Amino acid sequence: MTTGGLGRLRRAAGRLGRRGDGRVLILLYHRVATLKSDPWGLAVTPRRFAEHLEVLRRHARPMRLGELPRALRDGRLPDRSVVVTFDDGYADNLHNAKPLLESRDVPATVFVASGFVGRRREFWWDELGRLLLRPGALPDSLTLSVDGERHRWELGGAANYTVEEFRRHRGWRAWNGSPTPRHTLYIALCDLLRPVGEDERERTLNELRGWVISAPERSPNHRPLSPAEIGKLHQGGLVEVGAHTVTHPVLSALSAASQRREIAKSKARLEQILGHSVTSFAYPYGKPQDYTPETVEILRRDGFGCACSTFAGVVRRSSDRFRLPRVYVRNWDADRLVQRLGKWFDG
Repeated sequence: MTTGGLGRLRRAAGRLGRRGDGRVLILLYHRVATLKSDPWGLAVTPRRFAEHLEVLRRHARPMRLGELPRALRDGRLPDRSVVVTFDDGYADNLHNAKPLLESRDVPATVFVASGFVGRRREFWWDELGRLLLRPGALPDSLTLSVDGERHRWELGGAANYTVEEFRRHRGWRAWNGSPTPRHTLYIALCDLLRPVGEDERERTLNELRGWVISAPERSPNHRPLSPAEIGKLHQGGLVEVGAHTVTHPVLSALSAASQRREIAKSKARLEQILGHSVTSFAYPYGKPQDYTPETVEILRRDGFGCACSTFAGVVRRSSDRFRLPRVYVRNWDADRLVQRLGKWFDG
């Protein structure tokens, strides 16, 4: 880490110490893994994650998410504190992240979508990436039905996606535009499949599987946690397990009854696995438009103590414990994380 980076954070810490208004930063990770492609930037490599934990130990105060509701009620937020969280429930949270968390004594919370637990298949967005963004062949034109509407895409020269093209675009991120019709198709299907129900999503994916002429094999790197692995993840008490619904839907697109089922069944399944209560929750996708006041009321009635969103910001004394902001963490080096911490804490 550069001297300049340390100086910036120390100056920010000095200003924060004078402010007297505690701030807590909740960091949002998904994966600790080295991937061949990562269109949504969900993964941090194990080496970088180890660097991140060193930065957090030196320049912030790691705390447990479970401590935050009481701190908010008491109006006494511990200043310059950070909470580490993971969404979805990938197996690498146990195998790659937990040993590093233990070696630095940094607590974390993993929010698990319970309907994927123990499945040998990927999460739907990973399967979509495997079918469309790995080398393989599709028809020149592709027609799919999604939620009762037919959609057609012309792939032309991108119908056969070669190894060379895959290597050329393996660093592509979905927010950077589409370099080929394959990438356009991938983004379009992500947008179409995100708000639909699990049955409709699975039906559409099955239709897509039928169109794929040669599909790459499933990658074990994308495997969700098993029930036994969830138990091991929580073992030792450093890592808390929170609920993340059953099927990872956009909750605001569901009726109140369907939302209640998604939340209650997720909580019950995880409590069955763990043998104790689950009191934290993370909204799938997590933007303000992805859940409703009804969703928040369901969580209150079901005994949750807090819920995490994905809109950026720091937790202040005035924050709603059921609408906690979080900030995405990318695969940054230590210097970049130091800069970001200074900006978040001092913004």
